[in-house]
Amino acid sequence: MTKLKLSAIPDDKPVKITIELPAAVHRDLVAYAEVLGRETGQQVADPAKLIAPMLARFMTTDRAFGRARRSPKSG
Repeated sequence: MTKLKLSAIPDDKPVKITIELPAAVHRDLVAYAEVLGRETGQQVADPAKLIAPMLARFMTTDRAFGRARRSPKSG
């Protein structure tokens, strides 16, 4: 079984933003939602809802970002 980096999407009060995605990225997002639905047994009605947890996961696992965020601000 595939081990995805995301799990079930928790409910949270969102902040609305608008973005444009390249068509290929959107196709991959839709495909990811389909695979995630199969893995979790919980269909993702709107693949756009995956963007926030994907970004959060990316930032959480980015070591350079974590170090920069923890370092004292200079200037």
